Amino acid sequence: MGFKCGIVGLPNVGKSTLFNALTETAAAQAANYPFCTIEPNVGEVAVPDSRLQKLSALAKSAAIVPTRLTFVDIAGLVRGASKGEGLGNQFLANIREVDAIAHVVRCFEDTDVTHVEGRIDPIADIETVETELMLADLESLERRIEGLERKSRGTDQEAKEARQTLDLIDRALALLREGKPARLTQRKPEEEKPFRMLGLLTALPVLYVCNVDEDSASTGNDFSKRVQARAHEEGAAAIVISAKIEAEIAVLSAHEREDYLAAIGLKEAGLDRLIAAGYALLDLVTFFTAGPKETRAWTVTRGTKAPQAAGVIHSDFERGFIRAETISYDDYVACGGEAGAREAGKMRLEGKDYIVQDGDVMHFRFSP
Repeated sequence: MGFKCGIVGLPNVGKSTLFNALTETAAAQAANYPFCTIEPNVGEVAVPDSRLQKLSALAKSAAIVPTRLTFVDIAGLVRGASKGEGLGNQFLANIREVDAIAHVVRCFEDTDVTHVEGRIDPIADIETVETELMLADLESLERRIEGLERKSRGTDQEAKEARQTLDLIDRALALLREGKPARLTQRKPEEEKPFRMLGLLTALPVLYVCNVDEDSASTGNDFSKRVQARAHEEGAAAIVISAKIEAEIAVLSAHEREDYLAAIGLKEAGLDRLIAAGYALLDLVTFFTAGPKETRAWTVTRGTKAPQAAGVIHSDFERGFIRAETISYDDYVACGGEAGAREAGKMRLEGKDYIVQDGDVMHFRFSP
């Protein structure tokens, strides 16, 4: 079960530099984690998690397997993409396949790198991309109305569902016509699934990646502050990164990287923050399995129940789920591992309705 974050942005904003740094990182990780596959526009990277080392040491594991996140480099966007300009159709097709958007915004001045619009204005850039996505959503929804109205005239279940979908579409269209993204649509919990089924591009969660010059990597600059203020207004996330620095450190060894980052006043690589922010954006949590063979991190969406979490490991585990032996990460470490946690009464037996928490160390019992 892979989660995908699409990297979007106008031409010459540093999107390719950032993506190349991600794939360099994936290539370096592949030596330890063979799953880090690399395709021309896909980079699958390990999610940094310091808890894995501690768990592995306590469980005396032979191997560590982190969880991972996939980043997809989406064809550059130009004004008119919603009408098929440039690689517009390919762009829209690719973006429909991701779970979230990392929107790279140019927050640096450089006379050697021309801007597609001839100016440095990150807010205007954001609006150019958002407008194209809104136009694509408007067209997609308006196309569906006629068919749904025909279906809604009956009295059966299909007609009832068509009426509910039309109601959702009307609410989303009202926002889009005001120039607002569909993610702001007010909806009840039971409407979440039908809303997702609409496949709206402006409903995807967004992370703004402020690409700054090297000198601003640790502090940000006036451009990035404007983007962060906008992100705060719309309930989105924003991080500051220097794609140029990331490209330079992606090819360094772990030790050299630490020295380089310390020298420029950064605690961690921007890519590590990007991966962690992408993970948070998708509202994911990590649970662990730990034993002599391996300590492994697994990913589920927040709110997932124990049987479905078991199914991420193997479908048989979900089908035959009996219960989950569960220890919180803090208790596992404080008690010196599984045996200590059992003795201290910190292991819980959880049933089918248990909602998995971030950091749970789990062992599933199931009947084959």
